[in-house]
Amino acid sequence: MTSQQSGTAGAARSGRFCSRAGCRSLATKTLTYIYADSTAVLGPLATFAEPHAYDLCDQHSQRMSAPVGWTVLKEATPTEVAGPSSDDLMAIADAVREAGSKEISNSQTSTDPKGNPLGIPQEIGRRGHLRAIPN
Repeated sequence: MTSQQSGTAGAARSGRFCSRAGCRSLATKTLTYIYADSTAVLGPLATFAEPHAYDLCDQHSQRMSAPVGWTVLKEATPTEVAGPSSDDLMAIADAVREAGSKEISNSQTSTDPKGNPLGIPQEIGRRGHLRAIPN
């Protein structure tokens, strides 16, 4: 597969091809027209294919032109995939630690005469990931 056909990760997930006749490259950008403002907008690949938008590959999006007198807006596409920030990951880790410490402190509480921890329901039976507990 050539670099022209490989596209980006977003294009590979979508499986949509360039709208230009005869082009079988994966689409990486979406072109839409705002007729009232005489504007053509070329931005990142849209989430969903729409009949009034044109999906273009890298080659055709670079060579794209608009009618005379029209404005072309080319939105920059993010070069890296946005993921959780380090603050988000630390918040998740803190929440997991807190939940784990509550479970440990609950398991160290007193027990009833049968040896079951108080406040935690006793399991009647277990099958796979399902459990039956008494009311």
